[in-house]
Amino acid sequence: MNADEYEVFAIRYATREGMRREHFIGADVHDTPMPMDYFVWLVRNAQRTVVVDTGFSREMAGKRRRTYLRSPAEGLTMMGVNAAEVREVVLTHMHYDHVGTFDAFPAARFHLQELEMGYATGRHMCNGYFSHAYEVDEVTAMVRLVYADRVSFHSGTHELAPGLSLHLVGGHTAGLQCVRVKTARGWVVLASDASHYYEQLTSGRCFAVGFHLGDMVDGYRKVTELAETPDHVIPGHDPLVMRNYPAPSPELAGVAVTLHVPPLRE
Repeated sequence: MNADEYEVFAIRYATREGMRREHFIGADVHDTPMPMDYFVWLVRNAQRTVVVDTGFSREMAGKRRRTYLRSPAEGLTMMGVNAAEVREVVLTHMHYDHVGTFDAFPAARFHLQELEMGYATGRHMCNGYFSHAYEVDEVTAMVRLVYADRVSFHSGTHELAPGLSLHLVGGHTAGLQCVRVKTARGWVVLASDASHYYEQLTSGRCFAVGFHLGDMVDGYRKVTELAETPDHVIPGHDPLVMRNYPAPSPELAGVAVTLHVPPLRE
């Protein structure tokens, strides 16, 4: 593997039942079950290991009524990675399901869009529609990490390393970013919540939680343009990800999938 190419994995740590009406602005005329999975992502090669997002805790799963499968750190351990030794963590945004368990990464520097911190601590948090997906204790903890010089702020596009870059998308939150990764099969984009489901990429219909609908719609185009092909875009919460890609090993079936290989449905 070249120094600018990476292995990429999605690690599933939680799930929940859901209905289509919960996932689209304007609801859905075909209101059928539409479950949601929760992932963190592992990007690695011989030179570096990067974790994208840190999930949420078992206690938060109880509070938010999610089905907890394992902690993100446990999932990483199953992949041969010790969370306590990870040096770089990308936070796509600061919603509870992407920034929780940050304290399991005591050696890490956190990479965040500057717009996201301003949004999560600014006037829009006075409105419950915008604030309900944030946890105030997690937001204030991240502010403390800023004062501890453990947060790197980015404004727009940033090359984290050769073959690994961050891209401001916005839409779902003011400072949402996606991650573009060079792999053996081409450029893979970890969309995170720039597209919760594959269906949003193909239909252009907006997710039910958003800050700027124009940026959300533009984001569907942006993540697709950043990827080698549309099949190289990985949605942030779609259970189909676990079906479309192979597990790294039989023992990890249902836990993790390999994203640097072509999807099984091809």
